[in-house]
Amino acid sequence: MAELIFLVEDAPEGGFTARALGVSIFTQADDLESLREMVRDAVRCHFDEEQGPKVIRLHFVREEVIAA
Repeated sequence: MAELIFLVEDAPEGGFTARALGVSIFTQADDLESLREMVRDAVRCHFDEEQGPKVIRLHFVREEVIAA
């Protein structure tokens, strides 16, 4: 696997959530630095060393609501 993409969103209760596309990996953290480490750890736990991705991409998704 060359690359694994995570969708990163603001968590309703604060912090961030990250969900991998195409594989069942989900993690969360209070800040971005912690989230990066949690994502790396989750990927290491999910894959054998030879099967894991070479690159992990974090795609930030933000929703903003404005008055019409």
